[in-house]
Amino acid sequence: MKSEQLLSQAIEAALVARNPRRMQSARAVMAPGYYLRAAQLLHRERGPVLIGTGFPVNDTFETDGPVGAIALYSALETLGYEPWLACSAPLAPALAPDYRTLQLEVGDQAASTEAASRHLAKIQPVAIVSIERPGVAADGRYYNMRGEDISARCACFDPFMALANCPTLAIGDGGNEIGMGNIAADLADLDIQTSVTQCDELMVADVSNWGAYGLIALLGLWEDRDLLADIDPAALLTYLSERGSVDGVTRENTLTEDGLDLREGQSVIGELQRLIREHQLLLATSER
Repeated sequence: MKSEQLLSQAIEAALVARNPRRMQSARAVMAPGYYLRAAQLLHRERGPVLIGTGFPVNDTFETDGPVGAIALYSALETLGYEPWLACSAPLAPALAPDYRTLQLEVGDQAASTEAASRHLAKIQPVAIVSIERPGVAADGRYYNMRGEDISARCACFDPFMALANCPTLAIGDGGNEIGMGNIAADLADLDIQTSVTQCDELMVADVSNWGAYGLIALLGLWEDRDLLADIDPAALLTYLSERGSVDGVTRENTLTEDGLDLREGQSVIGELQRLIREHQLLLATSER
């Protein structure tokens, strides 16, 4: 529907409005409606969904990624899916008591590919979603936003995207994440080691967690329920902080995302809820 396309474009604009890492430039080269297309792929079939997340920072993990992954996990479970969180230590064992987890191991490309093939055959996901998961660069290494080589402590999720027999979706906010290979040539002017790993549908946001909220907003719309109302960024950040998370920018154990106060994420949820309400009102008015 044309109205849903316009809603998606409004969501896409809202999610890069702050533009700390120039994701407005990324949005400009992408075909409009990417959140709608991604949500449609995710909505078309219930079943196992593999959510890859977790970006290593020193010997722990950052807050951006897991917050959105957990929020999406909860939304999908509410809707009757079987979500899984795929991540490496120390994040995976921290989440395992509370969520279905698939622990990724650091290893060479051949071992990672074999493991991905085995896990895909066992879980048989109907979709794969990567949220702020490091993507391999052209030289076969992994890098953070500072240009530091993090390969030694970075488990490889990229083969899951390449080997999947289901839709692959990815959310990123800088250029070095899985999925950014879709627009790698257009990110050449960014001061970053761009990922070359591609996906079926890429989504960008100022903070990757917020991209998950965009997906959840559309899934909730089609199910006629406000799934965004169930998300509590403060509670999620507290949960992760107690398990050793750090802010990816400051590298401190704080209730922040990429250096931004948690109220920014709460504000984004409010913006998305407003866009959904306006869309619903527009539909109701047109049907009279």
